[in-house]
Amino acid sequence: MTVPQSPVLEFPAMLHDLTSAIRRKVRATGQGWAREYRKTGGFTQPQRMLQVLPGEVLIMDSVADSNLIPRPRWRIYMLLSVFMSLNDGVPKEERQRMEEAFESFCLSTPWGALDHAVSPLPPRSAKRMARRLAALLRFWDVLQGPRYTYRVPDTHHTLDELIKYIYSETLDAWCPGGPTSVREHLALTVERMSRATRDDCMEALLRVIPALVEVDTEFKHREVLCDPGFLRECLNTLSPKDFEDVSSAYKYTVTMQLAAWDRQLE
Repeated sequence: MTVPQSPVLEFPAMLHDLTSAIRRKVRATGQGWAREYRKTGGFTQPQRMLQVLPGEVLIMDSVADSNLIPRPRWRIYMLLSVFMSLNDGVPKEERQRMEEAFESFCLSTPWGALDHAVSPLPPRSAKRMARRLAALLRFWDVLQGPRYTYRVPDTHHTLDELIKYIYSETLDAWCPGGPTSVREHLALTVERMSRATRDDCMEALLRVIPALVEVDTEFKHREVLCDPGFLRECLNTLSPKDFEDVSSAYKYTVTMQLAAWDRQLE
């Protein structure tokens, strides 16, 4: 089901409340979605939607959620807990298809597109991430209104600042010297990601890894991890599934793989 775009930004009301209340509501909504999927094979938006006013703050991850003074807030990151109940009653062999259908549904909404771009779940292949980021671009204008808190409590980012913080290394890996506009750089990256070959992904990874090693002081074998020959060998020995998961050059997934190689060098 495609949700028609509206100039008014609305998110599910269940995501605006105290943490404990959101957890209960999201769990109940997940159970409802599971029943709906078993009956119809699809999903519909929650009945209760709430307008997000310009300038309102959306908390995008748990690290940025300061609960020193509990109060209702937009806690978008808690949508992830829907998966605790989304599988209820769905046969195991059907779950992958159901999760893919749920992602497609989410990507047709501004709240789902935002969540899947900021906190993408595996798999994070180039083609999968291109689809997620393309969905974000479709809602770019309406998502300009709020402000976003990510990683650091009470920091209020614009959408451009948020996406640049998360994806700057990835954008530069796919489009070196790309446009200064975050939106244009992202659009060009999506275009290249969506039609990338394995060799294209390899080159993007070889560009992003030195940038990630440079800013992460935890790595012990920094020179080795930046050596193109070493990296090509390691990337070529990854299983198809593991290579696919890093193929988008998404920095958090690549950093985890680098950490594994760093430990193996001990």
